[in-house]
Amino acid sequence: MHMFFRTMMHMLVFSRLKPRLGHYDVARTNFRVLPTDLDILNHMNNGVYLSIMDVARFDMLVRNGVWAIFKQRGWYPVVVAETISFRKSLEPWMRFSIESRIIGYDDKAVYVEQRFVRPDADGNPEIYAQGFIRGRFLKRSGGVVSIEDLLDAVGAVPEDMELPEWLLRWAPDVALPATRAEAPSVWS
Repeated sequence: MHMFFRTMMHMLVFSRLKPRLGHYDVARTNFRVLPTDLDILNHMNNGVYLSIMDVARFDMLVRNGVWAIFKQRGWYPVVVAETISFRKSLEPWMRFSIESRIIGYDDKAVYVEQRFVRPDADGNPEIYAQGFIRGRFLKRSGGVVSIEDLLDAVGAVPEDMELPEWLLRWAPDVALPATRAEAPSVWS
């Protein structure tokens, strides 16, 4: 439930007070590790990282104007796949930022990179964890928003942005069958 309040606070208050961004700029969203974020080992729970990534993506979408485009057109984002790697633990009350950026598209989805960052001893940003999501956009009226429609709405990716090859391989490697296809749970 606390994640709902964090999301609403960012979408309705914090995101609106921060500087506006271009559609493909890096959004920096600030957080603090709260007691409700902790696991029994007294560091931020691995599942909380994914939930906080959601909050940071909403912050990015509000600040770069994409959320307003979605609302106007009756579209909404859904995560299709995500992966995260951990480097260092985030501990109680630590301040950290999530850097989020749209990094590209394939024929069906958008990719966002997100980094959990804290300053190192010299004050330089240091990555504690890094995640990638693959997202689709659905229409409230039903159906999927095509990448062509999405790019018409938000603009093409800058030419210097290129999806890493491993990410393009990862997407089909972890994909589940389509929602209308059979997907029996059979252990071999």
